[in-house]
Amino acid sequence: MKFKKIGFRNFRNLKDGYVDIPNQQILLVGENGQGKTNFLEALYFICYGASFRTKNLKECINYGKNTFEIWADIINSSGYETRINIKYINGKKIILIDNQEIHDRKELIYNIPCVNFSYDDIEIIRGLPQERRNFFDQILCMYDSIYLDNLRKYKVCLKQRNAAIKDSIYELFPIYNQKLAEYGFNIFKARKKLIEYFNSIFPDFYSEIAQDNRTMKISYNPSWKKIETEKDIIEILEKNQDLDLKMLTTTTGIHRDKFIISDQNGPFINSGSTGQLRLASLVLKSIQAFYFKNYSKLEPILLIDDVLLELDSKKRGKFLEKMVNYSQVFFTFLIEEKYFSKIKEDSLIFKVEKGEVFNEG
Repeated sequence: MKFKKIGFRNFRNLKDGYVDIPNQQILLVGENGQGKTNFLEALYFICYGASFRTKNLKECINYGKNTFEIWADIINSSGYETRINIKYINGKKIILIDNQEIHDRKELIYNIPCVNFSYDDIEIIRGLPQERRNFFDQILCMYDSIYLDNLRKYKVCLKQRNAAIKDSIYELFPIYNQKLAEYGFNIFKARKKLIEYFNSIFPDFYSEIAQDNRTMKISYNPSWKKIETEKDIIEILEKNQDLDLKMLTTTTGIHRDKFIISDQNGPFINSGSTGQLRLASLVLKSIQAFYFKNYSKLEPILLIDDVLLELDSKKRGKFLEKMVNYSQVFFTFLIEEKYFSKIKEDSLIFKVEKGEVFNEG
């Protein structure tokens, strides 16, 4: 899958119209604040029906307007074209695939695997535990519809159980415990398997680029310890019921799992420099792309938004050499940046200025 063209109306600061983007490598060049990231955001929106920058879609509307629309023509490896439209009207998001409205994002997100590399990715390493949970959950949700269903159902059940705790409705606890155990156990198994996959790649990948002899790894630290069956989870929930009532919340569960990125000295956030943390986050996002390719057999689209500046030229070159399994890649650059020693002959280069996208050849 790759983009053939993309169009906008009232989206951020981008000028209304469309841009042809059929090439495998596309470079967006311009000063800060001109619309490069907005362009990538629109591409991501087409892939997943959501922004990677905000949950408040009103922020995506051009100043002075009250609605926006993005549309794109997508072409698969067999040459078949699909038109995707996303509209935001009167506070409602509407997604259409070939003019047919869909009512669940699941019908969209498995069509076009896409990985976005952004400045905020460093929070995967140095941010709160929730940042890492969200990262690994997103990977699984975008590949596995069953995982997405389990996660959705778990969150609904957790909310209901917490409400029952606050209202002291004890007779509902066995029902919620059973459901949390069912959904949570499946989530636990999928997360454990995913981390095994990441650890099979992460240490060598990081070492090859960094050349600093660190021994990197990801540890999965589940809230439910030593569980082998759903029954084990139910027993833990029952054992912790008094504490839950005291704290007015469910104190154990997959919503409290932790993922720890470390080297031989302990948590990497304590020993790594900003550049090293940035590199580690780039490696993790790269493995996300590998994961998609390995399990879906589809080459993802990569959106690389000005994240390589903190790497020296040697590390930058090694990183770019590893990025080969993609159907299409979009880079953003400041005008003075030189990421590549040589631009591919078939690359498209656009200048972005005040929301307008010009073909530079």
